[in-house]
Order: sequence, then C-alpha cells, then structure tokens
Amino acid sequence: MSNNIVETLVGAVVLAAAASFFFYTYNRVEVGTVDGYQLVASFDRIDGLQVGSDVRMSGIKVGTVIGQTLDLETYQARVTFNVVNNLKLPTDSSAEVASEGLLGGNYLSLSAGAMDEYLEDGDEVEFTQGALDLFGLIGQAVFSATDDNDDDPKK
Repeated sequence: MSNNIVETLVGAVVLAAAASFFFYTYNRVEVGTVDGYQLVASFDRIDGLQVGSDVRMSGIKVGTVIGQTLDLETYQARVTFNVVNNLKLPTDSSAEVASEGLLGGNYLSLSAGAMDEYLEDGDEVEFTQGALDLFGLIGQAVFSATDDNDDDPKK
C-alpha cells in the first residue's frame, strides 16, 4: 500500500513541474495578441500569413495580425494588425510578408521610415511587399538554365 502512495506523490510532483514549465513558457513566448493601435496594409500575396502571426520589427515582436480580407475592388489582400502603443511608426514605413526560413511560417516585418509624421490608429501602411513564391522562383531558375542550352549554336 505504501508503494501506491509514493507513486501517487511522485506523479503529482511530475505533473506540478510540467504545469509550471508550461506556464513559464507560455508567459515568456508572448503568445496572443498585442494591445496597441491598429494599422492596415494591402498586399499582392500573403501566402502563409495567418491571423495570429507575429508582426516584427528588427526581429522583435511588436504586434499581431488580427484580420485578413480580400479587397473586392483591387483584388489585393488587406491585412489588419495591432502594434504596441509605444512604437511610433513614421508615415513612410513599409511592411513585408517575410519567412522564418524554408520550412518556417510567415510573419509581417515592419521597417521604419524617416518622416517626421507618424501613423495613427486606423491608418494604412502604403509601402508593402508581398510574400515571395519560392517554388515559382526555383522553377524559373531551373527552366531558364535548361532554356539557355537550347540556344547554343554548337548543337
């Protein structure tokens, strides 16, 4: 009977340690939306960018993507995102859909401009660059390399 009590206590300690680890990790990773002001940006492509994706500046999370819609007039993707209140972005700042690597997810990368006026809640970021189609670029490189050999006059 004493073995059952010891095993139960050891199991409880392990569960408590695991729960505290997950709680600590959840708080350190900054999961969830960021409180702040809201901005909008339009892109040709936002492949892989999702609601909840990070908004980063110089690699540091400064916001969260909170919405995506298709503009039915321009057929561009409109992305709504929050940015922390203490970050003042100049009006000529830019936004880019960037990738964490070949297999990583996408995030929204912000680059600060140089103007003296700043974006406010509800403003639109004018300068944008959509996601790159990596497989399309690889396909173009492969097919352009094989097309160069077809023009060889020595054949």
